[in-house]
Amino acid sequence: MTCNREAPSVEAASNKWADTVRFVGVAWYGDDSSFQGFISEHGLTFPQVSDDAGDVFSRFGVPSQPALVVISPDGEVQQLFGAVDEALLDDILTRATG
Repeated sequence: MTCNREAPSVEAASNKWADTVRFVGVAWYGDDSSFQGFISEHGLTFPQVSDDAGDVFSRFGVPSQPALVVISPDGEVQQLFGAVDEALLDDILTRATG
């Protein structure tokens, strides 16, 4: 659920937090070529899934992209709407895993 502006920050966080946090990118719509192009363009290495039906977005109450959903170890769900930068993402993950 990332956009062009935040993709590098999310990729950096996925590497930094690899031993603690599982990252999964979710694309809501678009053709497979665009989906794969986005992944390649930004060098994303964490798993990506296509959600054309919007099931994942609906499950977590996400109305549009970009958005970020953080699920803490105790199951608490936090939604953030709009792009996040690396500092904010790091802060959120520190609190969620702390």
